[in-house]
Amino acid sequence: MGAYQAFTALLLRDLKLGFRNMGDLLNPLLFFLMVVTLFPLALGPEKSVLQEHAPAVIWVASLLAASISLDTMFRSDMEDGSLEQILLSPYPDIILVMAKILAHWLMTGAPLTIFALLLSVLLYLPGAAYLPLLGTLLLGTPILSMVGSVAVALTVGLRNGGMLLILLILPLYMPVLIFAISAVNNAMRGLSVAGEFYFLSGMLILALTLAPFATAYALKIRMG
Repeated sequence: MGAYQAFTALLLRDLKLGFRNMGDLLNPLLFFLMVVTLFPLALGPEKSVLQEHAPAVIWVASLLAASISLDTMFRSDMEDGSLEQILLSPYPDIILVMAKILAHWLMTGAPLTIFALLLSVLLYLPGAAYLPLLGTLLLGTPILSMVGSVAVALTVGLRNGGMLLILLILPLYMPVLIFAISAVNNAMRGLSVAGEFYFLSGMLILALTLAPFATAYALKIRMG
């Protein structure tokens, strides 16, 4: 079996395991739903107020929902011993790590993107901002998964590692949050969003280039 077949096999395995454990799959979505629906109650029903805060609400909720799902990326593999077998396999660690990151994004980032577009109606997001919001989510959520994978690899197997994980990743997520919200706000005002998309695209390329190597190295350190 070649590297491509190993990548595909691990990706399909993680997706099957994810759909079997529906709680891990639904928890981030339910958390996102609760956060977004609570904001109209807190801010009031005024359309202008909700519209003004819509980009920040959607992106903060997406970031937090993606964060609480990170712990599942390597946890089950660590518990059943398959993580060690993955690292000892004859295939490049980078390829196998990328399969797990992609599986995490498909089970978390992609559904969050769809939910965000649907729930933005509750916040009266203007029609002109839908495409920029979709673009920022498609660029930003993979960055969250890739950057988060490094922190998860460093904390996997630690007792009470959840709080440490949050402390590690939230500062790293801030640039994505700032540029994504700025892009949607500019779209709502009729301004150019090219600069923000250039920055998000650059961060995505940087994450694709560096995060798999850092994650694989961190896993080797954790496994001793």
